[in-house]
Amino acid sequence: MSVLQVELPPTISEDEARLLLAVKLYEAGRVSLGKAAELAGYSKRAFMELLSRQKISVVNYSPEELEQEVLR
Repeated sequence: MSVLQVELPPTISEDEARLLLAVKLYEAGRVSLGKAAELAGYSKRAFMELLSRQKISVVNYSPEELEQEVLR
């Protein structure tokens, strides 16, 4: 894994920056849910709850995949 060093403004903590990065990477589909949770320092369940509070979908099915799931 690569290491990134960023100088943060005093109003943003390291934990907040790590969480925001993890959320955006997950939302963009660049990392899995588990990897984003790990990056943010949360359990999968806690990270899923956080995403839900921010109105970010945890389940990303295409219309076809959703139809197949419903028909099972």
